[in-house]
Amino acid sequence: MPSICFYFQVHQPKRLRKYTIFDINNSHFYEDEEANAGIMRKVASKCYLPTNQMMLDLIKMHEGRFRISYSISGVAIEQMKKYSPETLDSFRRLVDTGCVEILSETYYHSLSFLKSTEEFKKQIQQHRDLIKQEFGYDTNVFRNTELIYSNDIAKIAEELGFKAILAEGVEKILDWRSANFVYQPSNCNDIKVLLRNYQLSDDIAFRFSNRGWKEFPLKAERFTSWVHDLDSNAETINLFMDYETFGEHQWTETGIFEFMKVLPGFIMKHSSFSFSTPSETIQRYSVREKLNVPYYVSWADTERDLSAWVGNNIQDDALENVFRLEQQVYATANQDLINTWRALQTSDHFYYMCTKWFADGDVHKYFNPYESPYEAYINYQNVLRDFENVLFKQPVLI
Repeated sequence: MPSICFYFQVHQPKRLRKYTIFDINNSHFYEDEEANAGIMRKVASKCYLPTNQMMLDLIKMHEGRFRISYSISGVAIEQMKKYSPETLDSFRRLVDTGCVEILSETYYHSLSFLKSTEEFKKQIQQHRDLIKQEFGYDTNVFRNTELIYSNDIAKIAEELGFKAILAEGVEKILDWRSANFVYQPSNCNDIKVLLRNYQLSDDIAFRFSNRGWKEFPLKAERFTSWVHDLDSNAETINLFMDYETFGEHQWTETGIFEFMKVLPGFIMKHSSFSFSTPSETIQRYSVREKLNVPYYVSWADTERDLSAWVGNNIQDDALENVFRLEQQVYATANQDLINTWRALQTSDHFYYMCTKWFADGDVHKYFNPYESPYEAYINYQNVLRDFENVLFKQPVLI
């Protein structure tokens, strides 16, 4: 009896303001507050609020049989509280139904796992504490930034007590296997891994409004038939995507809301199919087998690796420069400085510096405030230089 596991990523970075060399040592405020407020309110209006209401209606309509999960970054929650508190309230109403699971991640949606295991763990705990504070909720499932995964990340998640971790179901880690089963990391004994069915997920998230796609226009009945065709070859069909799919990536005019409103009903017409959260999924199904992933994979771009964030000279230099400040930052014991430093680790800053473009160019341009990757790098380095100047004037307290 297969189940559908819906997971949605909710994240908005704190964007940096245009920061020139003339600002260095003269202004220590780095955020583009106007852009952050405007984008949060725009996305809340187009996506978060109407989609949350739709999901709440679906849960009530199907009497709790429709179940979903979210990972909401700490920086997104901060901005909701500041610019759109009604959005955070709407997420609380969803959690209160008992049909929604909230997942853990790094508070700052960061790349800390690449440079500092200790910092990685601290940000995970910071996010766990925030979710407990805002939702009264203890998290059991981990989702790393942009679904970046490896054996080593899974091992850390297991050590931190998580019961499951999410990953991309890409062929290079699956070989002949199917993403539609529960697996276990090869170096772990307890934690389980759920793999994204990227073909079906991307049919909704990316191809839905593509007029050049042979399946356009995609109807819920057609998508349901693809799901039902997996009946004998699946236990869990994991549909993971950005929440901004609804109303932002796929505009209201595409019919995305009408599609989603009827999809659960069509899927559950087949009595074998149900919906479950990640925690329910790993309780329901046994581990199919061990899965060895010794290198990093992600859900980004055609390569499904780290090349969206690291790999070119400017990305690597920026990442190295921010993390070489770690010891000095913590030596100040200044929480404001620590938080500012952590915000500079957010993956989006490095995503804007990506130079590969090609097939993934449009994705990299989405909400990108820079004209070029080099402009993003220069702006980031100007901010970091000022931050470093401030940092080294601080007294060492520990």
